[in-house]
Amino acid sequence: MEAGRNTDVRYQKGSERLSKYTKEVLAENVMEKEDFSKAFAESLNALQEGEIVKGQVIKITPEFVIVDVGYKSEGQIHIQEFLDDQGNITIKVGDKLDVLLERWEDEDGLVILSKEKADQARIWDDVSQAYEKDSSIEGVIKCRVKGGFSVDVGLSAFLPGSQVDLHPVKNLDRMIGKTYKFKVLKYNRKRGNIVLSRRSILEKEREVLRKETLSGIEIGQIVEGIVKNITDYGVFIDLGGIDGLLHITDISWGRVNDPGDVFKLGEKVKVKVLSFDRQTERVSLGFKQLKPDPWDEVKDKYPLNSKVRGKVISLTNYGAFVEIEEGIEGLIHVSEMSWTKKIKHPSQLLAMGDVLEAQVLNVDGERRRISLGIKHLEPNPWSVLEEKYPVWTIIEGRVKNLTDFGLFIGVEEGIDGLVHISDISWTQRIKHPGEVFKKGDLVKAIVLNIDKEQERFSLGIKQLEPDPWEGINKRYRKGQAVSGTVTSVTSFGIFLELEKGIEGLIHVSEIEIKKGEELPAIAKVGDQLSAVITNIDRKERKIGLSIKEYKKHMEKTEVEEYLAQQESGTSTLGDIMNEQKGSERGVQAASPENEKTSERSEDPVKEGEEEI
Repeated sequence: MEAGRNTDVRYQKGSERLSKYTKEVLAENVMEKEDFSKAFAESLNALQEGEIVKGQVIKITPEFVIVDVGYKSEGQIHIQEFLDDQGNITIKVGDKLDVLLERWEDEDGLVILSKEKADQARIWDDVSQAYEKDSSIEGVIKCRVKGGFSVDVGLSAFLPGSQVDLHPVKNLDRMIGKTYKFKVLKYNRKRGNIVLSRRSILEKEREVLRKETLSGIEIGQIVEGIVKNITDYGVFIDLGGIDGLLHITDISWGRVNDPGDVFKLGEKVKVKVLSFDRQTERVSLGFKQLKPDPWDEVKDKYPLNSKVRGKVISLTNYGAFVEIEEGIEGLIHVSEMSWTKKIKHPSQLLAMGDVLEAQVLNVDGERRRISLGIKHLEPNPWSVLEEKYPVWTIIEGRVKNLTDFGLFIGVEEGIDGLVHISDISWTQRIKHPGEVFKKGDLVKAIVLNIDKEQERFSLGIKQLEPDPWEGINKRYRKGQAVSGTVTSVTSFGIFLELEKGIEGLIHVSEIEIKKGEELPAIAKVGDQLSAVITNIDRKERKIGLSIKEYKKHMEKTEVEEYLAQQESGTSTLGDIMNEQKGSERGVQAASPENEKTSERSEDPVKEGEEEI
C-alpha cells in the first residue's frame, strides 16, 4: 500500500513535469490514465540507481541535456559534461549514449543521469577485464610525476619509471603526449588506483620478434635495425628482439672519434652481420662493410712520389695524420716536415683541420699505411751545400748553441754546423765549449765534412792553424834529451811543455823519488826540467818522458866525452889531476875560511910538487 502511494506521488509529480516534454508522444498513444500510470510504474521499478542504461538525446537546454532512457522515463544530464575545452557542446539531439542512473529527483520525479560516471564505470570494467584476461589497454602519457608518469586511460593511472621501456630512457619528456599500449599490473576501484606497465608489453613483443630473428639470421646477411643505444665504443642496434653491436672500428673505413657523430637514436640503418653466436645470441655488425675497402686500390690511386691533397685530422708527438679520402689516411712524420727546421712537435707547423698538399713517400697496402712528406715539395737545401761549401772552405757565423760535445754555428737559415769539442783547439784541453765561447759570438771555422743523407755539417776551428804534431817525428826522436816548462803536476806524473801545443808526460815511475817525498817537492808549475824521450805516439798525440833515463843519458855522455879526450892524446895524467885539483881549489877559494889555502896555491914550486 505504501509503495503504491509513493508510486502515485511519483506519477503525479512526474506526469506534471513529463507532460512538458512528452505531451506529443502521449497524445499519439492515446493512453488511458490507468494504462499510463501502470506503464510508468513498471518503468520506475525496472530502473535501479547506479545502473548503466542506453539513452538518446531528445532535447538540449542551456543547463541540461534531456535523455530518453526508455521505459517511458526521461532523465537529465548537466550541460557541463558535454562541453569541450573551448566551451563548445559536443553532442546533438538524436545522439545515442550510455548513461548512469545516479538517483531520483524527489522534487519533480525526474531521473538524474551522468555520462561521465557511465564512462568511468565502463573504463573500470575494461581495466578489470584487462587485468583478469592479461590483455592490454590504451592510454596517453599526460605528464611526469614523482617516480614515473601519469597516464590517461579514461581514468588517471600511474606508470612507474621502471616500467616505461626495456632499457632506461634518456629523454623521458619525448614520450609525453604519445599513445601507448599498457598492461594493468594492479588496480583498486575503491581507492581509484591503477598501476600500468609498458615494459611488459614490449617484452612480449620482443620475445616474439627475437624468435623470428634468430631463426632467420645468417652471417653475411644485410639486415635493417633501429639504433637503440650509442656508447663510446660503438652502437647497439635492435634487429628485432635481439641487439647487435656495431663496433666503432666497423662504422667507417675512415677515422670515427664519436659514434654519435654518425648515428642518432631511433634511426633506421642497414648493417651487415659479421658474426653470430647462437648460444650466447651475440651478433657483431658492420656498417663500413657495405662499401668497398678503399685500400684495395690504394697503390694504383696513389703511386710513389705523386702529390695528394688532404685534411689534418690528428696530431701526435711523432707526426700528423692526413685524411686523403674516407678510409685513407697518411702520416707526415716530423722528420718529413722541413729540410732545415728541427720540428719537435707537428703543431709548430700544422693545426687540426688544415688542408694541405703532400708527396707520397711510401705505400704499404697490407699494413694500411701511407707515408707522406711536405718538405719534398721544395728543393732540398742540403743537396747544394757541397757545391756552396767544399771541404776546407772557411766560413764565418755566430754561435747558436753550446752543448757538452761541441758548439753549433749558424751557416744558413735553418742549417747549423757542428764544431766538435775535439776540433776546437790543438793544444788546449777543453772540458766544455763554454770555457772558450758564448752564444752570439762571431766565429770562423773550416768545413770538414757535409753528410746530406744524415743532414750533418761538420766544422773545425783548430784546423785554421797548422797542427803542431805535424812532422813531430822529424823534430823529436826516441832517446833524445829535451827540456821544457812544467805545466801540470798530478798524482801520476808531471806534464812538460816542449813547445807550443806539444806536451810530454813524465810518469811517476820515471822519476826518482826519495822515501816520503812527493811530486810537488820535486817540481812545480813553471819550473824548467830536462828529460829523455822514451816514446812518441803521433796518432794518440802522446810523448813519454823520463828523468831517470835523462840521468843515465848524462852519465853516458860524460863517459863518452872522457873517452874521446883519452883517444885524442892531448891530456896527461898530470893534466887531469891538475884540472881536478884546480877545480877543488876554485871551490875552496870561494870560501873565506880557505883564504890561506888560496894563497899557498899561488906558490909555483909547491904547485909543481903537487902536480908531480
